[in-house]
Amino acid sequence: MSEPRVSLIVTVLNEAGSLPALLDSIAAQERPPDEVVIVDGGSTDGTPAVLERYRHQLPLTIVQRPGCNISQGRNAAIEAATGEVIAATDAGVRLEPAWLKELLRPFARKDCDAIVCGFFVADTSTTFERAMGATVLPNVEDVGPATFLPSSRSVAFPKKAWRETGGYPEWLDYCEDLVFDIRLKQAGYPFLWTPKALVHFRPRSSVRAFFRQYYRYSRGDGKANLWLRRHLIRYASYGAGALLIVLGFWLWPLWALFLLGAFGHLYWPYQRLWPTLKDLPFLERIKAILWVPVIRVTGDIAKMVGYPAGLWWRLRHRDEARW
Repeated sequence: MSEPRVSLIVTVLNEAGSLPALLDSIAAQERPPDEVVIVDGGSTDGTPAVLERYRHQLPLTIVQRPGCNISQGRNAAIEAATGEVIAATDAGVRLEPAWLKELLRPFARKDCDAIVCGFFVADTSTTFERAMGATVLPNVEDVGPATFLPSSRSVAFPKKAWRETGGYPEWLDYCEDLVFDIRLKQAGYPFLWTPKALVHFRPRSSVRAFFRQYYRYSRGDGKANLWLRRHLIRYASYGAGALLIVLGFWLWPLWALFLLGAFGHLYWPYQRLWPTLKDLPFLERIKAILWVPVIRVTGDIAKMVGYPAGLWWRLRHRDEARW
């Protein structure tokens, strides 16, 4: 049985520094894509020149869409794609050589209509990034396949599924892949967990960049009206923690209760971090351990600020944000 034609789609904006690693990893795929469609949202840093250098190595189609957001870029790439199956990834990553081969295994069956979910791990080069990866990313064993919603940095799906569900929501600039996933689930498409389809991506390299990233993610949750209960639990937890600290000045055992709650909040990040510290010098290990609560609290504050900003946007764009 012949394999389906596969189009790999990517959106980019000012990724001249990270693109060579991605494009080299695409060229090294054990099962190469039949075409690579890249939408550039108006880069000004030399990204187009980098793309042109790879035309002789890859079956590359470059689409220029200045000013588009990531949803519009993904939809434009899929619209231009000629494959029956769409594989999606992001700029700023590198792919394992077997990534596409693993994503495509289910499509060896002619009648496969599944959404195939790959996985991603942190590609770190500094102590801060190592702490970041352990704090914000699950290990593969932490994932529940039945409820996992794939990131569009590692996923494959039939093009007809994109068409039938209306594609990525172009009114969303972040969390667009989660809304797309939910639409696919609502349409009845099965999701297959394929953790061997592995992508490496570099976490944010500073607290400021991380705060900005998680603020935008949470604002996207608010815009799309996602995970209200999860966000309310966060507000309640921090409110209770602050109350325990204040009341602890009069009843000090409450501080012990606060410390117990803080331990629970940091337990899983430290569980993931600890096995990665073996190759670090002693002082770097201490730095990584100390970074974890800073990263955790920074991310939570970013989410608590971003979510109401997204809800406010949603209130002012009710017609646009219906889905």
